[in-house]
Amino acid sequence: MAQKRLVRVSLDRPTYAVCVLGTETVVDLQGCAPAGCKFFEICASPGVVVDLNCHPIKKLPSGTSKCPLEPGIEMTVKMKAPSTLLNDQKVKISYFGPKSSSDQALLYLTGVQISLDVDTYRNGRVKPTNGKIDKRNWTWGPNGQGAVLLVNCDKDSPKSSTVDAELETTNYKDLKDMSPMILSTQTPKNFFARHELILHVSKFEMDKVRVFQADRKKLPTKYKMVLGPHMPSHVLEVIDGHQENTFYVEGLAFPDLDFSGLVSFTVSLMDISNLPVPEALLFQDTVVFRVAPWIMTPNTQAPQEVYVCRIYDNENFVESVTDLAKKAKCKLTICPEEENMDDIWMQDEIEFGYIQAPHKIFPVVFDSPRNRGLKDFPIRTIRGPDFGYVTREASNEFTTGLDSFGNLEVSPPVTVGDKKYPLGRILIGDSSYPRDQSREMLKILQDFLFAQKVQAPVKLFSDWLSVGHVDEFLSFVPAPDGKGFRLLLASPSACYKLFEEKQKEGHGDAKMLEGVKKKGNKMIKDILSDKTLREHNKYAESCIDWNREVLKQELGLTEQDIIDIPQLFRLKMSLSTNELKAEALFPDMVNMLVLGKYLGIPKPFGPIIDGQCCLEEKIRALLEPLGLKCTFIDDYFTYHIRSGEVHCGTNVRRKPFPFKWWNMTP
Repeated sequence: MAQKRLVRVSLDRPTYAVCVLGTETVVDLQGCAPAGCKFFEICASPGVVVDLNCHPIKKLPSGTSKCPLEPGIEMTVKMKAPSTLLNDQKVKISYFGPKSSSDQALLYLTGVQISLDVDTYRNGRVKPTNGKIDKRNWTWGPNGQGAVLLVNCDKDSPKSSTVDAELETTNYKDLKDMSPMILSTQTPKNFFARHELILHVSKFEMDKVRVFQADRKKLPTKYKMVLGPHMPSHVLEVIDGHQENTFYVEGLAFPDLDFSGLVSFTVSLMDISNLPVPEALLFQDTVVFRVAPWIMTPNTQAPQEVYVCRIYDNENFVESVTDLAKKAKCKLTICPEEENMDDIWMQDEIEFGYIQAPHKIFPVVFDSPRNRGLKDFPIRTIRGPDFGYVTREASNEFTTGLDSFGNLEVSPPVTVGDKKYPLGRILIGDSSYPRDQSREMLKILQDFLFAQKVQAPVKLFSDWLSVGHVDEFLSFVPAPDGKGFRLLLASPSACYKLFEEKQKEGHGDAKMLEGVKKKGNKMIKDILSDKTLREHNKYAESCIDWNREVLKQELGLTEQDIIDIPQLFRLKMSLSTNELKAEALFPDMVNMLVLGKYLGIPKPFGPIIDGQCCLEEKIRALLEPLGLKCTFIDDYFTYHIRSGEVHCGTNVRRKPFPFKWWNMTP
């Protein structure tokens, strides 16, 4: 609701005031009342609505009523319609003393319509709210209000070097990314000879947005920036009569530590009739936008496009990924060797998400600060029309493995107690506690992820791993029952249990890694009798179990929602931290590519028993009852020995959630 305005009347001369439709003007009855005045009466033109917080005590022949002039009495006036002429509505206030003689104060009113409107109801339409709601507030939920703003981070114009529009644009694709804001005015003739309208934004928010308005003097029509960086206010060129001015608003920044994501725009009506005396504020109308957050998509969302790198020695790997993408009917993008500069870790460089407003939705790639061979790929190749880009640079900070995006995952939608997370929860790896050599994800990355609000992040313990990524011990796969998914966790105890069963069946001499190693292949009985390896995996299991309980608590999971994937680890001295860290003993099967029901799983090269790899056989028994189809991909020499697997070497753009983020309550 618009703020009320106080008008003081006088017995000596008429008072003139502007009254904006939908607002109330408070009239000071006490200020000019003569001494000893006991009563007053009001006579108003038909176009004025007068409200008094008192009861009349006497009807007069004119049809008006006398009211006692008591402390606390308040009078407000409203206009029924815009004026056709200046000062064409009148209110007469008569004051009565002890002898019933009267003094009069005259108030002349000009009714005008001024309304700044956006897609307040988030239905893709801009309509006047007619004072029914407070447009200054942005609220969450299906019954919430407040408009949504997209960060215009794609590249519709080939000439643009950063984000799309600069100081001026003729590109109508740009405008489709922007949110409309409409100023409606209706005034009598000569009104703007004595008044002006100013559109403005806070100086603290001006660098987060840009506002464009059509410059109809130029053909073809160009849209010039009227608000934005270094431009917090703009005096509008408005003509008398009925007029609509359309503005287009774009975001320049995502929510972050120093920016809540909320941006307010205000139009102010100023009286300039007494210049050089400074202009006087008569009325303000304010609207608020929230910048759409960057939203990640989990493995359970349908795949749309698969990304992989090609280098001199991974042709078979790329061929396997290509075949899997075809089965899943996904688009495939291969980054060539000359562009990736032998950097094969597609998962570590980028993470895919999207942004959404009622009028538009498009994917946005989040570029990590690791900046290796793939550093130019997302901005040169991926960013384009309706495909956005965002990054956070490390500045002078030193990046670690925890800053790569294999350490950034997101769960499917979950409910925890009474709290719903319809877009899932972000998962990031962290250290167990601060110490000299501990690694943490960069603060700038964490600040960004937490500021998006809609996928409340959960911190897991991943610093026990040599690389330090959460995708080394967990993954999610779709399921037809239960919560609609299963959490897969790497499990040393499940692996030992499987090997113990095989030894009891008389297969203790079956060897690991046959077909990839010519010597040093351990037999099942050797693995089971290796006390040092047992200790290593007891430690690894304790770290995974810690995360298991965190995930159960923070995602509302039970043991029935978790599948243990057989896996063994070994501890090695890390050159970067000079500490013992864990790495997979054989290809880490939980580090898989999930394309709907098709899974690309690192081929474990487990013991061959009755012609079958017992590890592959176990995985099929665990996952195929869920309707999933397992394809085992040989990544041993191209990825595994370089401390990564299938998931690390691929990436997937997925279908956005059908759920609209503004309908949730963070």
